[in-house]
Amino acid sequence: MRPYTAIHPVRARLFPAGVPAALLALVLSLFTGPASADDGTPVRGSAHMGIGVIAHDGWSPASGGPRAGQTEGVDVASYQGDVAWPTLWNSGVKWAYTKATEGTYYTNPYFSAQYTGARDVGMIRGSYHFATPDTSGGATQADYFVDHGGGWSGDGVTLPGVLDIEWNPYGDACYGKTPSAMVTWIRDFLNRYKSRTGRDAVIYTATSWWSSCTGDYTGFGKTNPLWVARYASAVGDLPAGWSSYSMWQYTSSGPTVGDHDRFNGSLDQLRDFAAG
Repeated sequence: MRPYTAIHPVRARLFPAGVPAALLALVLSLFTGPASADDGTPVRGSAHMGIGVIAHDGWSPASGGPRAGQTEGVDVASYQGDVAWPTLWNSGVKWAYTKATEGTYYTNPYFSAQYTGARDVGMIRGSYHFATPDTSGGATQADYFVDHGGGWSGDGVTLPGVLDIEWNPYGDACYGKTPSAMVTWIRDFLNRYKSRTGRDAVIYTATSWWSSCTGDYTGFGKTNPLWVARYASAVGDLPAGWSSYSMWQYTSSGPTVGDHDRFNGSLDQLRDFAAG
């Protein structure tokens, strides 16, 4: 698990007014350790892809580096700060996703630098939204995502937006929703994203969360690409509804940024996937 760097409201008052949020986040990550509320709950905005994977699914050693027929990637959020993109590129990483938004209350202060930095070294890049179904509706959050960096264009270098739907780090694992209500929320997000961008969003999730919180719903597998989270040497069972995956987050302790992923195809196939 990586440290949180969201700014605790009390700690933030220790700094002079006008200090950029990104600088505050970096300083806090270096000197104060994981940011959390007084009861130990992560601060809103600090969630990121895979935040609950180790706690719920555990991990086993993953084989590092690119695999034949697959293309190495990474995902980043505010806690990684200024990313060494040339180092990643030279190590074989060819694509990246950056957290853009969470709920309707948070935008990543590093988003622009991370998103453009990945592209500047030649990577194909995209953005993701960390869903909080207990705070607002799916369509509302899709609009917030698209309006704050989550759009898509068929330029061949922009990947489709991702709905990161996984364990709630702030409370009940399923955000207080029944499986039926969760499926409705997800559908509302996906439908709005498609109507706004013309592209089906990718779903990032873990198989065990999907089973518990959607009741093994099978209805999205034919339209929405799957990004599955499993920290192991093999991808394992996929969520209900999918017979294959597009991307696999296989570790949170890889080189340079921690979170490493594999696209299930060649670089040319990745370009085709981006172009739609």
